[in-house]
Amino acid sequence: MPILIALVVLVGLLCILDLILTVGVIKRLREHSEQLARLERGPLAALTEGDEVPAFETTTTEGDRLSRDELADGTVVAFFTPDCAACQEKKPMFLEYARTAPGGPSEVVAVVVGQPEETAAYAAELAPVAQVVTEDMGGPMSLAFAVLGFPAVLQVARDTHGILVVATDHPDLDRTGTATATAVSA
Repeated sequence: MPILIALVVLVGLLCILDLILTVGVIKRLREHSEQLARLERGPLAALTEGDEVPAFETTTTEGDRLSRDELADGTVVAFFTPDCAACQEKKPMFLEYARTAPGGPSEVVAVVVGQPEETAAYAAELAPVAQVVTEDMGGPMSLAFAVLGFPAVLQVARDTHGILVVATDHPDLDRTGTATATAVSA
């Protein structure tokens, strides 16, 4: 009889250990699923929905001054680099969106990051449909938007206090010209 009790206790302990390990595996799978979902859509910028856009000042390829205060509600800001395969894939969708943006080029900013000799052709392709900024890695806009990878596409809007924030860190460029900006309440 004592052997039977010992076996029942041992089986019970093994079941409890199995349950604890199963719960741990399920938790880890959820974490990995969330990480994979983030990789599929981004974000490739450290700024996310609701974050304030820090002050920056730069010049477009047309020679116009561009700063945080000059960005209109609903402006889509995209970061590309010429040597990025994912950027090449996203560029046609971005170009189509920019062509049909309700506010025209004034509400679309394309930032091309890289050496001047690399960015010139890329910037020329984007110039007819967007305000284009070219800068080296760690330039004023890349720093302000905390770009971590490419391509990164964000949409900005003013919150209820008039502060420019990220309205969405994954605007829908498939819906040509209709990425929506919602005022973010603070």
